[in-house]
Amino acid sequence: MEEKKTITEQSNQKSLKIDEMSSLEIITLMAEEDQKIYLAIEKTLPTVAKAVDAIVDRWQKGGRCFVVGAGTSGRLGVLDAVELIPTFSIESGRWIGLIAGGYEAMWNPLEENEDDEKQVVEELQGYLISANDVIIGVSASGTTPYVLSALDFGNKIGALTISISCNEKTPASKFSLFGIEAVVGPEVIRGSTRLKAGTAQKMILNMISTATMVRLGKVYQNQMVDMQLINKKLVKRAISTLMDLTNLSEFEAKDLLEQSEYHLKTAIFVALTQGSKEQAQYYLSQSNGRLKEAIHRFFNTNLK
Repeated sequence: MEEKKTITEQSNQKSLKIDEMSSLEIITLMAEEDQKIYLAIEKTLPTVAKAVDAIVDRWQKGGRCFVVGAGTSGRLGVLDAVELIPTFSIESGRWIGLIAGGYEAMWNPLEENEDDEKQVVEELQGYLISANDVIIGVSASGTTPYVLSALDFGNKIGALTISISCNEKTPASKFSLFGIEAVVGPEVIRGSTRLKAGTAQKMILNMISTATMVRLGKVYQNQMVDMQLINKKLVKRAISTLMDLTNLSEFEAKDLLEQSEYHLKTAIFVALTQGSKEQAQYYLSQSNGRLKEAIHRFFNTNLK
């Protein structure tokens, strides 16, 4: 009776003969099923947006974001968290992925740890988690004990709790201030939530983290302007960005970036305002790192 309610564990009637299909038929069926992902996510967007607003509010108060999951869900959370550091130059330890089984679970199948309700609480306590922080619980079924325990603990200390699942009216949602349920339907391989459910969760994690970073001023127009320029490709991208946003030649953009100590926001500010590096640093500080706001402040002050 319970399995009928748990959509992620139901059998997909369209794929009952998948073991008799050709390669083209298999992937065609998968592509058709994947079309359901967008429709499922579209229904969650109002809740996702509210969650983003709440994260931004906590972040500006010094809060951190913990993304908690097991198996595929946990790996997706860790992946998203790790990539935010070089992409948006957030401080290490502000957006943290926790996976049941710890570091080794990223590389080895340690799914048995998803039933461990104590481990995650100990991990969160080790981070001295507080009411300013955010816990995002990621669980396709919405029933994973490791995730539910984290959300329950978060509620007890007053942290912001958010969940991402792929079933309806899940326990995870009941434990969350914002319960995001992207119901994508049964998988083509019964219970293999690394497929549609995993894709939906990854997309929602991308939306949450990216929208949060945009709201925090990590993007100017649609350009990444808070990258860590830690390799030649990223330096080249920064030069290209500077050229796109200004009238500088490649030589001028490279020279200005060097003079700005490879701080792209400073270089863009100087190029667009003709101000100094010191003015860039001052107005960016006054604007909490929001480049567009810093430029507006500069002109509003200096054109009076």
